[in-house]
Amino acid sequence: MHVKSLRVATQNIWRFHGDWQARRAVLREGFRALRPDLVGFQEAIVTDDYEQPRDLLGADFHFAHQQEREYDGSCVSIASRWPIGEVRELDGRGETRPHRHPFNCGTLAAEIHAPEPLGRLLFVNHIPSWQQDFELEREIQTVAAARLVEEMLDDRPAHVILAGDLDAEPDAASIRFLAGLQSLGATSVRYRDAWASTHPGDQGHTFSPENPMTTTGEGGDYALELGRRIDYIFVRCSSHGPTLDIRACDRLFDEPVDGVWASDHYGVTADLSATLPDGRPVP
Repeated sequence: MHVKSLRVATQNIWRFHGDWQARRAVLREGFRALRPDLVGFQEAIVTDDYEQPRDLLGADFHFAHQQEREYDGSCVSIASRWPIGEVRELDGRGETRPHRHPFNCGTLAAEIHAPEPLGRLLFVNHIPSWQQDFELEREIQTVAAARLVEEMLDDRPAHVILAGDLDAEPDAASIRFLAGLQSLGATSVRYRDAWASTHPGDQGHTFSPENPMTTTGEGGDYALELGRRIDYIFVRCSSHGPTLDIRACDRLFDEPVDGVWASDHYGVTADLSATLPDGRPVP
């Protein structure tokens, strides 16, 4: 098999909140039509008897799930059309302040055995602390995720895609760190933001009051929400730029289907290529 491009997606499933059966139908049909190669799920329910990601995508995928889960099985998961190799995870809860709603923040990183010319690929699904006043924790957790990537690369060539519900806006320190705009924790990295590179100047909110699940969902805690872009797909850069060409990036599930919204978050999808538009390999 010779594969030059891939489609990646990230989606916060929002557990079983709302009318799950109606949302399930929208999510299943949406992913069937999208035909992604890699998917990062957040707030996915995985128990001994049931796997929400497998239910949504079917049997054509390989799966990796976070081992440290919440009481209901909520975790981050990775789905891949290609075999999954080494899997590592970080539990970010040790970096959080005590809170009345413990949250399973963490990072799941998987080595994907993609066909050539894509070759070695690391897919990282990251979800840090969600509280709006917890940016310090997000900074610590995001630096830890970036360091995990470098450990797994081990100075060997590989493409790296980092995606997830990052719970921070583009000008937050944790996102600026990923984008190479500032250093944190005495280190620096550079990842290219798929949305920003294909929609310059477009706010691209993924957590929006236009979605009633956001403002009237479980408890209505976000009744004053103004809208934020907090869900991302990033491609790691070498010294000269990203190792994959970002051809397109769009929001997922940003409209209701027959009155049903898929989740309280919009997802994000991106088409990436190992070749330039003229057919040359990405440097």
